Amino acid sequence: MAEKVLSARFETADSMSLATYQADGGYTALKKALEMKPEEVIEVVKASGLRGRGGAGFPAGLKWSFVPKESDKPKYLCVNADEGEPGTFKDRYIMELDPHAIIEGSAITCYAFGSNVAYIYVRGEFKLPIKRLEQALAEARQAGLVGKNVLESGFDFEMWVHPGAGAYICGEETALIESNEGHRGMPRLKPPFPAVVGLFGGPTVVNNVETLAFVPHIINKGAEWFAGLGPEKNGGTKLYGVSGHVKKPGIYELPMGTPLREIIYDHCGGIRNDRELKAVIPGGSSTPVLTADEIDVNMDFDSLAKIGSMLGSGAIIVMDQTTCMVRAITRLGKFYAHESCGQCTPCREGVPWIHKILERIENGQGRVGDIDLLLSICDNIQGNTICPLGDACAMPVRGFIDKFSPEFEEHIEKGKCPIGPFVKPW
Repeated sequence: MAEKVLSARFETADSMSLATYQADGGYTALKKALEMKPEEVIEVVKASGLRGRGGAGFPAGLKWSFVPKESDKPKYLCVNADEGEPGTFKDRYIMELDPHAIIEGSAITCYAFGSNVAYIYVRGEFKLPIKRLEQALAEARQAGLVGKNVLESGFDFEMWVHPGAGAYICGEETALIESNEGHRGMPRLKPPFPAVVGLFGGPTVVNNVETLAFVPHIINKGAEWFAGLGPEKNGGTKLYGVSGHVKKPGIYELPMGTPLREIIYDHCGGIRNDRELKAVIPGGSSTPVLTADEIDVNMDFDSLAKIGSMLGSGAIIVMDQTTCMVRAITRLGKFYAHESCGQCTPCREGVPWIHKILERIENGQGRVGDIDLLLSICDNIQGNTICPLGDACAMPVRGFIDKFSPEFEEHIEKGKCPIGPFVKPW
């Protein structure tokens, strides 16, 4: 049985309360961290192999170490709780069921790199998570765990919930910072990087909810323990959110590097209605798709990169033999066309153009040359925008075409879908 770390309290009654959290050892890690030197905390997190769980997989401790020790402006922590990636639904569970883990992890993180203020940037539609976070912060303030002189250590720590307006682009760290400042959510050019010039012009760390929730466990149980839960350079467990055509969709906490086949067939019970597996998106809609023959891969950052895909947010979208791949990527293309902020020409013009062509093919009006045109547009988008949203559309489009080109060709040649019309499964 895999060790539960983040999800250990998910099924505990009143798991979101301070009393329940403290009864299970909550805030002992904060007390322990405050008795250490800030640089010692950073070294422990570095040694643990904790990598960012928001998508990029950048080592958390290393990111903290980039913040200059001396600054004439305040330093900030921005907690990325936007969770806008289609197929992703892990962070909302932590916010709803274990919000104090986020607060404690944020306090330790701020202490480590010299900040006294954290903002939780939450997707505006997340009404219950926002309510739970506000309640948890009120409890923590009353208990002296947030505010002036935390645990009588001399360390001041304040934290605020900042609801966003539901823009996918604000999951990108600099767009999140812009929105947190009250501006339109549009990414910034880098450099300078947020670690040097971020929120309100001060040095800033942006970390994902899941990443920060691991920090108290690492401080309490040690770097070696956390590193041992996963493969080399991929320490810890992972919340895998599985959706689509499986018998038991949901959140599964498993060791980082658990094989994809095991997740689908052992933990999720296999394919719905015992149909054949056709395709899997392994890490949220922006990650390149895998075929049924490619699922013997370990679900960690490095293993998926080796086969040309990404772990991303760990959101596994499973598609069976009844799925039209042209229809699927057309739906995703519509999402990215809607969510582009419009700042960069390749993305502003290219992504809606991609969706227009995909829709044409899906509707039986595809033209000879449309596939080559799609690939050409992808070439002109990838690597040519300020943020990765353009790539987030171009990479899956390219992946769908590369892996399932006969379906695209048949749509164009016959003017109809070889799978048949879409039938709702409910």
